[in-house]
Amino acid sequence: MSAEEKALCEWAVKLTLTPAEMSEEDVQILEKAGFSQEAISDAAQVVGYFNYINRIADGLGVDLEPEMQKEMNSSGGANE
Repeated sequence: MSAEEKALCEWAVKLTLTPAEMSEEDVQILEKAGFSQEAISDAAQVVGYFNYINRIADGLGVDLEPEMQKEMNSSGGANE
């Protein structure tokens, strides 16, 4: 994994798990890694969207589609 990819992944994890702890410094780290303001904004929107969808699905007890459930089970993911 490149340094740029690692920085983005660490940022996405922090945004997902501890969003209240995000700061301007987190954005500056991505800028130093080579990300533009537009790319950072795009990443924030993608991470936020996936977090939103997962929370809605979890909160409402939405089951995975059968094809996804098979894939998860075959890869050692979710249990039936």
